[in-house]
Amino acid sequence: MEDAGTVLLFYADELISKYLKDKISHLGDYAVFTVNTAALGLEAMRNKTFDIIVAQSRMWDLDDGTLLEELKSIDPDCVIIMLIKEVDAEISRQMFRLGVYDFISEPLEVEKLFMLIKKGIELHTFKVSQRKLVQSLQEKNIALQRQNALLTKRVEESTKNLSRLYENLRSTYIRAVRALAQAIDAKDHYTHSHSENVVKYAVAIAEEMKLPLGQIEILREACELHDLGKIGIEDRILSKQSGFTPEEWVMMKRHPIIGAQILEPLTFLKNGVADLVRQHHEHYDGLGYPEGRKGEDILLGARIIHLADAYESMRSARSYRKTPLSKEEAIAEIRGKSGKQFDPIVVRAFLKIVNKIDSP
Repeated sequence: MEDAGTVLLFYADELISKYLKDKISHLGDYAVFTVNTAALGLEAMRNKTFDIIVAQSRMWDLDDGTLLEELKSIDPDCVIIMLIKEVDAEISRQMFRLGVYDFISEPLEVEKLFMLIKKGIELHTFKVSQRKLVQSLQEKNIALQRQNALLTKRVEESTKNLSRLYENLRSTYIRAVRALAQAIDAKDHYTHSHSENVVKYAVAIAEEMKLPLGQIEILREACELHDLGKIGIEDRILSKQSGFTPEEWVMMKRHPIIGAQILEPLTFLKNGVADLVRQHHEHYDGLGYPEGRKGEDILLGARIIHLADAYESMRSARSYRKTPLSKEEAIAEIRGKSGKQFDPIVVRAFLKIVNKIDSP
């Protein structure tokens, strides 16, 4: 039978190490490898990939910070559980700063340790698959750029045929990226059709503001892809039903940057789409993210997407809020934050069209 997962256990006391190995192996049918020094553990990491690392704090031959840094340098996706003598707030902050997934104090509760190992292995599997997916996208980007260079060279021979081929490639790749963005929405039934609804609200606002057709098309494309960066955020954070920890909030705030970084190499996208994706969580008063832009330093399209995104979220159920706001409640929320979170001009346009596009 194949192992359900591989565990590397750093523990100085060989008797306790053997006991933990036997218990973990029995509970989860895991393959557990033990080492009694940090140096041996690092050597094992260089020779084999492990799903999870369980390490005793303050191994005598290496301090915690250096050990964790070395582990992450060998395998950036490694998931680490630390075993520590006593837990306090400062130690907790230090562990998370160093990239630890979780920690447990001694004397050990084996059942609790096993549950952490089980969840950690699931996280490692997810991280590895996400890294492969992002790598695949990057490789496709590179391949497409090479293809574009080849097409440019051939334009001199046959502009008409190459233009048709380029358009086919562009359409295919855009469909692939859009399908990926839709898949992110569809992963959680709470966010199903989220991007479609954001498009509906944003386009209606832009039309009320009499924006040029070309700008509206750029806005539409950016709305479809605005949450693409969530591919780089762990599912446990995206679907969390309670408030984020400071570390989780930092990770969540990265999704506009991740989305823009994925889109920037796609030179055939409409000009400005990546910038709108990057700025769609900026607030008019400068308290948004990721760059803290303020007022008209935020692209108008991004200000529109931000309001449309916020209103759609209020009007939909979420993992953290099962009952959506009523239309009246959501409109009141938008009014109340005009000039703060939202651009007053965008708010005025929204209030003129909301009753036409959203039923009670």
